[in-house]
Amino acid sequence: MESQPLPWEYSDYYTEELGSPIQRKFLFFRNMINRENLSDIKLATNEIEERLSTGGKRNINLDPGYLTPYNVILASTKNYSHRIYIGKGIFAEVTLIYKEKDHRYQPHLFTYRDYASDGYAEIFSRARKLLK
Repeated sequence: MESQPLPWEYSDYYTEELGSPIQRKFLFFRNMINRENLSDIKLATNEIEERLSTGGKRNINLDPGYLTPYNVILASTKNYSHRIYIGKGIFAEVTLIYKEKDHRYQPHLFTYRDYASDGYAEIFSRARKLLK
């Protein structure tokens, strides 16, 4: 499943590096990953970002993770109180939690504002239906 390009207007954090306007797209793959490989996947996406960089600045930002019927997990190189170390310098965070009574993913306390939006919740709910 592939989402439409979505405008990313939540902060100026990436503007200097990626330029403006910034768009985000979600890609959901048919083949399941082994969750144990998330740190290796994040390292591989970091290498892709570096290969596609120009003048030391990224042209893309890849944020790998995985979706389960219960949550959405994202990988990060940044440590923070709500992230768990999974090896090789990579941390994982529960970004969204599926609430059965609401039939949708809900944000966690530290979830980024874009992931907390209704539009993103709808995208992940559609992907969840395909997963199930």
